[in-house]
Amino acid sequence: MDIIRNADWVIDLGPEAGDDGGNLVYAGIPNGLKQVKQSYTGKFL
Repeated sequence: MDIIRNADWVIDLGPEAGDDGGNLVYAGIPNGLKQVKQSYTGKFL
């Protein structure tokens, strides 16, 4: 996750499985991803 923390811009396409897989859940700076409840990745930042 260090790569994501140090990135300028992040696009999160949601979980790989389930109905929401591949849907855009966030696009922006990495710090904002932490607050998106639909993001599995944001939980680890």
